[in-house]
Amino acid sequence: MSWYLNVLKNYAGFSGRARRKEYWMFALFNVIIAGVLLGIGAAIDTQIPYIIYILAVIIPSLAVVVRRLHDTGRSGWWFLISFVPLVGGIILLVFMCSEGTHEANEYGANPKLAPQAV
Repeated sequence: MSWYLNVLKNYAGFSGRARRKEYWMFALFNVIIAGVLLGIGAAIDTQIPYIIYILAVIIPSLAVVVRRLHDTGRSGWWFLISFVPLVGGIILLVFMCSEGTHEANEYGANPKLAPQAV
């Protein structure tokens, strides 16, 4: 849960790097929370809680994707490849699953080597 909250605390931080674990834990909690809100919305016959949640996490989601791309040594503009039909999403998924560069790159030091806050 701390990975999810750390991304929300850094909601507009598009600079720096994000580890694979940070990105995927955020994605996991996003799916869980969205699923619960969809279930609640189906029970009360409205999707307003789900829509509010999606609108609330759109900027943090984009920020963590950009930081994840930075970790792999790519510009955040590579996110736009997801708009290419059929293959764009697959290419972005491969980038998200790829290991980050081991050494410091133009976006910062390796986050695996940085001390983690508790």
